[in-house]
Amino acid sequence: MPKRALELLRKSKPSSATLAVAQRIRGICAIGNFMNGPLHGIRIIDWTIWQQGPVATAMLADMGAEVIKIEERGKGDPGRAVMSMGGASATAKSGTNYYFEANNRHKQSITLDLRKPEAREIVYKLAAKSDVFVQNFRKGVAERLGLGYQDLRAHNPKIIYANSTGYGPYGPDSNEPSFDYMAQARSGLMNIACLRTEEPIYLTGGIADQMGAIMLAYGVMTALVARERTGIGQEIHASHLGSMIALQGLNVSMRTILGKEMPRAPSDDAYNPLWNHYRCADGSWICLGMLQTDRYWKDFCHALGIPELIDDERFRDMRARTRNHRELVAILDRVFATKSRAEWLKILKEGGDFIYTIVNTISDLPDDPQVIANQYIVDYDHPTIGPTRLVGVPVILTETPGNPRGRAPELGEHTETVLTQLLGYSWDEVARLHEAEVI
Repeated sequence: MPKRALELLRKSKPSSATLAVAQRIRGICAIGNFMNGPLHGIRIIDWTIWQQGPVATAMLADMGAEVIKIEERGKGDPGRAVMSMGGASATAKSGTNYYFEANNRHKQSITLDLRKPEAREIVYKLAAKSDVFVQNFRKGVAERLGLGYQDLRAHNPKIIYANSTGYGPYGPDSNEPSFDYMAQARSGLMNIACLRTEEPIYLTGGIADQMGAIMLAYGVMTALVARERTGIGQEIHASHLGSMIALQGLNVSMRTILGKEMPRAPSDDAYNPLWNHYRCADGSWICLGMLQTDRYWKDFCHALGIPELIDDERFRDMRARTRNHRELVAILDRVFATKSRAEWLKILKEGGDFIYTIVNTISDLPDDPQVIANQYIVDYDHPTIGPTRLVGVPVILTETPGNPRGRAPELGEHTETVLTQLLGYSWDEVARLHEAEVI
């Protein structure tokens, strides 16, 4: 931290927490030193917590946007306090919280007590210099604090104000809180898993939060393009519920157009046995994906060493195989159990133009050569954790690529930097705001 700033903070007798912040940022760097990317030059104010909102802004930061995260003074995003997840510790040996780290890479963190007028004034000044404001608090919270769309629009008519909610901005449940679990339940996702059970199945990993984040980022980028063309800012809404319905578009369309749901079919009851997965001799699984089964049937039988089934009346065409699918699945189960997956992959590759792949576990993904080749998971030398790997950018732009390599900020790490270098506050004013517990 600059010498003058330290002197001011000492004179104002700041709290130990303030001094800790000062020590953390003694290596302050200039605002504007951000990575390049397709969104370089776009500034986003991120007033979000947990996962859905933070992941959206992290994705935009991957693409080069400057993201300034507003956190509650003294506490921060509650995602920082996640101590366990999935029955395991969420904290690395270094003390780093992986949940917060994964959701907040590249961002700057400033801490504000938004109950105080001077803190809100800081937000207004940020809004005047920013392109996007993102928030995911319950309906009405932002407005009560003076941080709603109309409040910020008064300071920047071209601002894009993005809301991330549970159930959308309208309707009887629009003000209800939501988490990932609620979203999976309300959207019907818990009732599509292909298991022989009537019990809803929760999919782990914040699936609804991730999809909600993707749709929120999609909305922000679309609004940015619209503003580029029209010069008009606007308010946008994305929700858990809407995002999960979009994710299940084909399932929902079957219900709305045909009047019935897509059936749940466990692997031993697959209506198309060539659209199914099978366990190999080594315990690994292989997945077949051949919809036009008549096209592949003859070559498939030869490759698997079961040519006698080619003209078997039970299986000779698609209709027959559908009628007798349970029998064929049982036969294929026995056949695939005779060789390792590696052997079957070689046989299928040499036996015809089949559509198939391996069934990975999550633990398999970081070492999958296809994942590595496309940088869907990348290496990163984290300043605290050390060498690690991060989820990469899922969309490849050949001329202006994104870059997921970056760390999450410490709580309030960039408060003084943003105030002095972006908003023009003097160090005397920063010291006074510290003393008043505004920042």
